[in-house]
Amino acid sequence: MASSVDYEPAGELKIGQVGIANLRVRTLDVARLGEEMRDRVSRAPKLFERAAVIVDFGGLAATPDAATARDLLDALRSAGVLPVALAYGSSENEKLAVALGLPLLSKFRAQYESASPVSAAAPAEAAEPQADAIAASTAPRSETATASATEVAKGGGEPGLMQAAPVRSGQQVYAENRDLTVLASVGAGAEVIADGSIHIYGPLRGRALAGAQGNEKARIFCRAFHAELVAVAGHYKVLEDIPKELRGKPVQVWLEHDELKLATLDGPPAP
Repeated sequence: MASSVDYEPAGELKIGQVGIANLRVRTLDVARLGEEMRDRVSRAPKLFERAAVIVDFGGLAATPDAATARDLLDALRSAGVLPVALAYGSSENEKLAVALGLPLLSKFRAQYESASPVSAAAPAEAAEPQADAIAASTAPRSETATASATEVAKGGGEPGLMQAAPVRSGQQVYAENRDLTVLASVGAGAEVIADGSIHIYGPLRGRALAGAQGNEKARIFCRAFHAELVAVAGHYKVLEDIPKELRGKPVQVWLEHDELKLATLDGPPAP
């Protein structure tokens, strides 16, 4: 009898709030993980080549030993990405991070398990400044719009951020705790991020990440779809994964049963 074939990916890749990729390891197969990442880089080099990656071992039954983890980091570097930290997990994971000389980042794991209790609050709090520092270093030309969660909860925050000027290559616009409306274009190499939904009234040629803090009801709407990447609550698609018939069309993007859906604004969902 032929053995069953496992078609599930060994690693589930999600995009974090500031565009840093989070690789949650589900099968500790170093060669397979390296090959999967090499394939991602080859399909979308502008997005993943030399991209910062957070490695998350939270999907495994046990934390790997330091030698195996080093082999994985080497495989990821050989594939073309740069592992920069471990996602926060158990005390064994913290010891592993020390052995590897990498920081722990708590924000990225929270996007998978926002309702899960954190076992060690102090290390998680200590990791926050590290996350902020790496986020700042990855977006040196960002134009960040912020509104406190308290204001939004009380109804005192703005209903949404409006961006009138085009978002050009290398720029990032982030609407914290609210929607983002872009009245102009989003250029190739530019990035727009919102904790809520994103509305773009010009062409989308860069990246759009809605529901950045895990809001699965967020959506993306645009007038002319040429996106390098779209993501809702960390679930993403790159241009090569998107049906050609949607390119240049008015498109909406949403999440349904953990699957990213795309459709024209005036037609049925694309296959």
